Amino acid sequence: QVQLVESGGGLVQPGGSLRLSCAASGRIFSIQSMAWYRQAPGKQRELVAVITVGGITNYGDSVKGRFTISRDNARNTVTLQMNSLKPEDTAVYYCNSEPPFPSWGQGTQVTVSS
Repeated sequence: QVQLVESGGGLVQPGGSLRLSCAASGRIFSIQSMAWYRQAPGKQRELVAVITVGGITNYGDSVKGRFTISRDNARNTVTLQMNSLKPEDTAVYYCNSEPPFPSWGQGTQVTVSS
């Protein structure tokens, strides 16, 4: 069973930066694309960024040029560097595989507000 633990969220002013981290257990990490998702209040969960095992990345249109996803296959970790944050980036952020495993971590709250 895969376990996912997200961290690094917090309160930041518009234009600020945050770095999210995800620790994943299980050998399956090394053969799966990994992704960050987010869910804002009253909205459906959306895919933010994806990275393949080989390091190829893809981003949602709303975060292109501002967010960077990376992974360390040896440590089973995925990170999301978020720059130039906007209030509309406020959400709970989750990591999971792409496509996602059935179970999700508890996520980490990101709030962008002045």
